[in-house]
This record gives sequence, structure tokens and C-alpha cells, in this order.
Amino acid sequence: MKGLGLRLRELFRLPVRDEEFFDSLSDILIEADLGPAVTEELLGELKSAARREGLRDRDAFLSAFRDLLAGYLRAEPLAPASGVLSLFLVLGVNGVGKTTTIAKLAGRFRSEGRKVLLAAADTFRAAAIEQLSLWGQRLGLPVIRQEQGADPGAVIFDAIASARSRGADLVLADTAGRLHNKAHLMKELAKIDKIIRSRVEPQGYRKVLVIDATTGQNALRQAEVFQEAVGVDSVILAKYDSTAKGGMVVSICRDLKLPVSFVGTGEKLGDLEAFDRARFLDSLLSPS
Repeated sequence: MKGLGLRLRELFRLPVRDEEFFDSLSDILIEADLGPAVTEELLGELKSAARREGLRDRDAFLSAFRDLLAGYLRAEPLAPASGVLSLFLVLGVNGVGKTTTIAKLAGRFRSEGRKVLLAAADTFRAAAIEQLSLWGQRLGLPVIRQEQGADPGAVIFDAIASARSRGADLVLADTAGRLHNKAHLMKELAKIDKIIRSRVEPQGYRKVLVIDATTGQNALRQAEVFQEAVGVDSVILAKYDSTAKGGMVVSICRDLKLPVSFVGTGEKLGDLEAFDRARFLDSLLSPS
């Protein structure tokens, strides 16, 4: 499938002020997962700019388009707080790459000298507990776990207590992501959130949502659900290496006012990069 950058460049076979041009541009943006709200706003801004500034030249038009996208994107670093225990509650639906992302975060922060502990609070799936435990063994990190079906809040409670007794800096907590039972999920997350708030300083607590770049606008709906359930502080974009799209990030930043902290670029532990707006736009708008 052709990427957004190449399709935009091919579009300039049409006159910039022609309605057919903007109709085709609308189709391209929707197919690139920018979503209807962002697409409508972009088209309005670009039409105004075309009338005001001309923008008949392809490079000038693409530059204006890039500037508009950059205005929507939000980037925010994610790091443990200083002087207090930090806990990152990692959210996301099953299959988005939560557990692998936790392992990448653990490896990254451990390499920076942090003492990290993992909490297997997705007790709904035995496989999730085992997968996180395996990553803990590989990384040489403690994993607080209970049996499948155990109370996730109890796992979090134990993890915080264990982290304090071990002198850990950071707890990375996995969670279940069962959107087919939204009411149960929201109740469970609310309970976990209450436990964490009563035991971790506010500056050390972050709720981090992992989304799969290949899921398109479904990712926006997922973000809305978790935002409603427990609130979200920042987003990690997983599997960005496997898609030419990624436009849904623009919608998440614009519609939900959420920043992106990291981008997963592969399966290896080191394949996690701090989100950089310029680099993201270079990739999104690349002609290749």
C-alpha cells in the first residue's frame, strides 16, 4: 500500500485549487487514519491557506500541511520521578504489545541506573503472567505475581510494598485490557487507581496507554475508553515499524489532548525511541 507521503505527491497532478484536488485529498487523509474530524479541520485550513498564500507549488503546500500536523502533535518525556517511588500503570487492549513494551521500558530505565520491579496485574490471562515473568527472568528483575484469577488490586498492593522494601525506584504494572466487558474493566481499573493513589506520591504515578499503530482509528476508540475509565497521562505507539500509516496518532493528540512519549520500532528490547515530532512527520510523510 502506498504511504501518505507518496500519495500526497501524486495528488499534484491535479490543480491545487480544484475541488477534485481537495476531494481526493480528503480520501487520502481518511485512508491514512487521520480521522474525519482532523481531516475536515485540515481541509478547511489548507483551503484557506491556498486562497490566502497561493500554495500552488507542491513543496509549499506540503510544508503548510506538515506545519498543520505538527501543531496537533504532542510529545512528552516519560521518566520516573526523583526522590519518590514511581509507578507506571501500563494500559491497553490485549494484543497491542503491552508486555513487550513493559520489557522495553524496564530495559531502558534499568540501563539508566533505575531499580525496576514488574507487577503482573493482568490476572485474567495466565499467558500474560507467564510472559511478564519470562521477561523478568531475562532482564534479571523481580516480578510480583499471583495466580490466574487473583485480584489485580492485590497484586498492585503487594508490588508497591515489595518495591519499598527492596528500595526500588520504579514499578511497571501490566493490566488487563478486556474491552468486550467494558463495565468490568472500568470497575477494575478504578479500584487499582484508588490503591495506587493511596500509596504512591502523585508525581510518581503515571497511566500509560499502549496502542497498536496498525489498528487505525480503532486506536482512538480504545484511547477514549481508557481515558474515561481511569484517565491517561501519555501514549506509547507500538508496532510503528509495521505500518505506513500512523495517522491516528494525530487524532489521539488532537481529540483527547494526549501526548506521545515513546514509539516502538521493532521486536528487540532496544527498539523503543522517545517520540520526536519532526522524526515522526518525516516518516509519515516520506515519499518512499
